[in-house]
Amino acid sequence: MQKALRVYGEVLRLVRRLPVDTRPYYAKYVRENFVNYREVDVNDTTSLDELFRRAYNHSLWVLNKYLVDQSAANKLKEICCG
Repeated sequence: MQKALRVYGEVLRLVRRLPVDTRPYYAKYVRENFVNYREVDVNDTTSLDELFRRAYNHSLWVLNKYLVDQSAANKLKEICCG
């Protein structure tokens, strides 16, 4: 649970690096996705690791879309991918 909260917080920090007019959309998108997966069994590490990797990869895609330096996601990479 702690790791999921750290990932969520870090993704929201990355949203703040996006253009101002896109932030509300992506903040809502992030929240909805984390809420959708709240029923995942915390003991199912395989599923959780896959979700964390997807969160990281999707974050990179969005950062790249808005030409934000991908190094901004280094902390998220540490959390998600070890």
